[in-house]
Amino acid sequence: MYLATTGRRDAPAPQRTGGAGRRVPGTVLALGAVSLVTDVSSEMVTAVLPLYLVLGLGLSPLQFGVLDGLFNGAAAVVRLLGGHAADRGRRHKRVAGAGYALSACSRLGLLLAGGATAGIAAALAADRIGKGIRTAPRDALITLSSRPEALGRSFGVHRAMDTTGALLGPLAAFALLWATADAYDAVFVVSFCIGLLGVLLLVLYVPGHCPAPPAKPTPRRGTAFGALRDAAFRRILGAAALLGAATIGDAFVYLLLQRRLDLPIGWFPLLPLGAAACYLLLAVPAGRIADRVGRRLPFLYGHVALLGVYAVLVTTSGGATPLLLVPVLVLLGVFYAATDGVLMALAGPVLPVDGKAGGLALLQTGQALARMLAAAGFGAAWTVWGPSPALWAAISALLAALAGGWALLPRNPSGTPAPEEPGAQIPDWRTA
Repeated sequence: MYLATTGRRDAPAPQRTGGAGRRVPGTVLALGAVSLVTDVSSEMVTAVLPLYLVLGLGLSPLQFGVLDGLFNGAAAVVRLLGGHAADRGRRHKRVAGAGYALSACSRLGLLLAGGATAGIAAALAADRIGKGIRTAPRDALITLSSRPEALGRSFGVHRAMDTTGALLGPLAAFALLWATADAYDAVFVVSFCIGLLGVLLLVLYVPGHCPAPPAKPTPRRGTAFGALRDAAFRRILGAAALLGAATIGDAFVYLLLQRRLDLPIGWFPLLPLGAAACYLLLAVPAGRIADRVGRRLPFLYGHVALLGVYAVLVTTSGGATPLLLVPVLVLLGVFYAATDGVLMALAGPVLPVDGKAGGLALLQTGQALARMLAAAGFGAAWTVWGPSPALWAAISALLAALAGGWALLPRNPSGTPAPEEPGAQIPDWRTA
């Protein structure tokens, strides 16, 4: 495991270049392994869920959009509680572990629910709540174990490992559906077992305590909402929420692709693979570029790539050539590589050490609630107007959001404190 500093008060400030200082902390690698395994489990279900609900159980696009957006919104609110609990006792690992365990157990809920709407809703709620609980403490651990000027790299490596799981999950789902003649129950059982393995990795390999605050402590802010006192954080939150409100969600993109190309149902779980592969290849380079040139522009350009996804879909019609998959999935991968970890790296340095989980939870909540509204709105527009007018509305909303995000995001090219500042001191994990 990489040790960023000696932990002594007289230790020299971390350097930006050369040798071990450019390695990724062991805590980040351990969390990446946990996320990789967990994403195999979750993406097995996610890959077949739109197919299962819309084509299998007969939900309308509006019903699916409201259901998906509602549970994402509920999970977003839970993030505030998870972040606050992790910060208060510096129990990041425990809170994250509870979230991972709840998500794993939700797979059994889908299995036991059968076709009952109430049971499916409860299982989906448990899965999204578990994800909401674990995300902010996990990202806070990444932030606390990394140098501020290298946060983009750390988040890029973690997201690349996470996306490896996202790449393998649909493949596993496809193989199981093919081998079992479309038996969704088999997907849920295998997903549950893999999810438990992720919890075990967290218990064994992620350090069991939160690092101590730096020598010159930052003032405690009480709750996650205390982060709103910082003007830079308010601007980041506003931009993320505004752009999130113009993001229709991957599930709708894949459903549109399936309809445009008239793909066989059995191939549907493979659609996320192209985007996941592109994200996997670009996550680390995008993080390194963000560390060098500043995180504001990559975040905005990532949403320009999403605009390209909408534009390609709206300019094609049913029966389009399979080559349509290439630009849509590549641009979707670029969008996530340039925005997911980059947003956390942008916000992390402006938050106090003892309030990082709560602040990141607030940021993730604002973004997720905005995406909840976007999913419900797009589902309603699709149901009332049809897919093409709904896409034109999404394009218009994203253009307006990009203009607003350009004005709101702080223009600090790095978004990180200088190495000699207290925020740049890195905790010592040798006592973990």
